[in-house]
Amino acid sequence: MKAINFAKRNIKELIRDPLSIIFAIILPLFLLVIFQQFKIPSDVYKIENFTPGIIIFSFSFITLFTATLVANDRNSSLLTRLFSSPMKPMDYIFGYTLAVLPIVILQSILFYTVALFFGLSFSVNIILSIIVAIPISILFIALGIIIGTITTAKASSGVGSIIVQLVAFTSGMYFSSDMIGKTFNSICKILPFSRVLDLVKGVLNSDYTNVISNVIISTTYIIMVTIIAIILFKNKMNSDNK
Repeated sequence: MKAINFAKRNIKELIRDPLSIIFAIILPLFLLVIFQQFKIPSDVYKIENFTPGIIIFSFSFITLFTATLVANDRNSSLLTRLFSSPMKPMDYIFGYTLAVLPIVILQSILFYTVALFFGLSFSVNIILSIIVAIPISILFIALGIIIGTITTAKASSGVGSIIVQLVAFTSGMYFSSDMIGKTFNSICKILPFSRVLDLVKGVLNSDYTNVISNVIISTTYIIMVTIIAIILFKNKMNSDNK
């Protein structure tokens, strides 16, 4: 109940800054539409491959404004006051996560709806890929909480934009990492963004070639980053309560 009440408060804060939400939806949507006009002769830009890429890319903006929300809460001393309440670190993490998940679902539904107009075939796989994408978004929310916890309000947007760039260039949404070279390809394989994209793309296209390894690596990253977010947030609570 505490986490739900905190989530309701966070939703109100997000609504007060609708520009961030609009930007997180409109920019990826614009990219989805504009790249379909170019008719680029590459499998990467086929609507059934590019739409999952846009969805994962849109999640990077979730990181950006989650970081800003957390950093602004710290800057306004709201969290310092709340830290004296009975709420636990998990309550805060769930509160931020529950507030952002509706935007995640809205993004996915909207992008797939638009993709249908560009030739994506409707199937149950669209629903399944949205279901798969929801837990993946927790990775990006947790990254935002980490950034918001360790940076200032002014710095959080700059650091968050690094995640946006990493997703764009290492996920494979624009080009296959195999085209760049072994070193860059290795970096892409180490980072989770290409794995989560391949997972969503595989579910959408009924391609389960590397599903087990992608699930293992994606799940490991989600759990690991979430635990780090909880630990850092808890340490911040303890230091601010001294």
